[in-house]
Amino acid sequence: MTPLPVIIGFGGIGAAGRSSGFHAYRRTVLDSLPAAVQARTLRALAAMMGLVTHDGSGHVTPDGTRLTEAEIGTRFRQHILDHTLIRRLERQYFDADRMSVQLNFDLGPDGDAPVVVTTRSSELPEPLPAGWRVLGNADGRTRIEISAPTDLRIESHRRLAVQSAGQLPTGFEPAALYASRFHPRGLQMTIVAASDAVKSVGIDWRTLIGKLPPDAISVYAASAMAQLDQHGTGGMLQARLRGGRVSSKQLPLGLNTMPADFVNAYVLGNVGCTGAIAGACASFLYNLRLAVEDIQSGRRRLAVVGNAEAPLVPEVIEGYYAMSALATDDGLARLDGGTADYRRASRPFGENCGFVLGESGQYFVLCDDALALELGADIYGAVPDVFVNADGYKKSISSPGPGNYITLAKAVAAARSLLGNDAVRTRSFVQAHGSSTPQNRVTESRIFDEVAKAFGIHDWPVTAIKAFVGHSLAPASADQLVNTLGVFHDGILPGIKTTQEIAADVHRERLDIVLKDVELGDRAEVAFLNSKGFGGNNATGAVLSPAVALRMIEKRHGVQAMTAWRDRLETTRAAATAWDEACCRGPMQTIYRFGDDLVDENAIEIDAHSVRLPGIPNEVNLDLPNRYEDMT
Repeated sequence: MTPLPVIIGFGGIGAAGRSSGFHAYRRTVLDSLPAAVQARTLRALAAMMGLVTHDGSGHVTPDGTRLTEAEIGTRFRQHILDHTLIRRLERQYFDADRMSVQLNFDLGPDGDAPVVVTTRSSELPEPLPAGWRVLGNADGRTRIEISAPTDLRIESHRRLAVQSAGQLPTGFEPAALYASRFHPRGLQMTIVAASDAVKSVGIDWRTLIGKLPPDAISVYAASAMAQLDQHGTGGMLQARLRGGRVSSKQLPLGLNTMPADFVNAYVLGNVGCTGAIAGACASFLYNLRLAVEDIQSGRRRLAVVGNAEAPLVPEVIEGYYAMSALATDDGLARLDGGTADYRRASRPFGENCGFVLGESGQYFVLCDDALALELGADIYGAVPDVFVNADGYKKSISSPGPGNYITLAKAVAAARSLLGNDAVRTRSFVQAHGSSTPQNRVTESRIFDEVAKAFGIHDWPVTAIKAFVGHSLAPASADQLVNTLGVFHDGILPGIKTTQEIAADVHRERLDIVLKDVELGDRAEVAFLNSKGFGGNNATGAVLSPAVALRMIEKRHGVQAMTAWRDRLETTRAAATAWDEACCRGPMQTIYRFGDDLVDENAIEIDAHSVRLPGIPNEVNLDLPNRYEDMT
């Protein structure tokens, strides 16, 4: 029997807020929710943004005003709406109106008369440029005669052409939640997001790993762009040019493997399998595929998978701008009749002009179905398959190609083989890559339409989460999965509300590209997460609703096992609810175990049959089967 990989916890942070408790999803469908549910999500966002805290007896604002949950929503609703999702770049990142640049400046003599300047003696270049001569020194300054043209670089400022981004909620600062020690922002987000995911499970991590040998656990995570801010690779490459020095942390912390390494070293203390696979904008699905195949094969029973990306730095924005990939202010202004609408900068499948960068960190905890029952873990969905295919020969490395036809068709075929034609045709929906570029709206919609025709699907519901949170690169499909789990839970498919009308060149004979929230209810059984990345990195994942997963699990394990699981589930859900409530009351309590419970290598015990690590509850078995018995 092939184990079914099920999702037992999820968490993270992005432009829509905190993912656990379905709050990030609910921000995208806020107006379609019952009043009480809206109020709780607004309270979660208010706490995240530092607008309220809880002093033990009630919610308090920074000015000392006490508010009920309903009053929080009333007082701060507009502020929360204005300072979440895609919006104009805020100065907490950098001043997009005064971006620092270096201009080449030609300084030289006027005719035959040399130029005489003074400078600090300590700042004299060595050796002196050609045509420079020292005239004298006094009081720590040196007079220089310049008799030949000299190229200098002068700091200046200019306005960034791109002013919109999917930013973390205003007031939320991941570095303030733990001793971040000059960590790049992407790794700060990793610590917070992975902590949220692990706590959301509702079962203590020590209890989880106590059920398993250490090598039955895996962690897969990566970033696509690495850590490019001043504390990572970006700072390392800029240090000398800016007159500074390279630190000992910038190079190692800049590696794109660091999100997995940080989860292992500071959140989980994992000594099991680890890895980081990069597939451009499809990176999350690439890593999810590793976890799914691990669990299906039985090599691992528990996996933590995710990504974090913090691309809102000027150089990354400039890079995508140079590719003509981003929605610029001028492009938006042309679409909007004169003034750019930053809130609607990302318009999947509508008249658009480029994508919008966003920042996000999202993590998921998966295990096999038998372990989920044994633990009494909640089941938020199941991932039976993830498919990855390349594009073959390409003319342009950034253009789409045929690989996505294969991945989507195989994902639909896999769901059909599990649940039958009717489920695929009438109870499935698509989370589109939906990058909001003119090219994507045509090519991706054609793929959807052609696959729908092949499988006899009509009015296939399609949405695109990037309309709300932007394109977070590596975690883009993780954003899709967070949103999908919310659709399964609440039954509401978020409409692409930033797109007012479907563009004329979009293929949609068989598609229902939703522009308003749609009540799917129990028709939300199967979701297809679609991702397209530069270089021909295509991936599509099939995700099953909890209702479908539980039907499958009951068929395998029987009614008695399900009854015992439900008894244990009450305790799990109570603990998960307590974590959510704690986050709604004040700052999130991250897991950051820097230097805790280090393994004493001198106390490791090894014999011919096992390895035993101090502090690790179970041993590593060395009695491995011969998988090539027929050949030896």
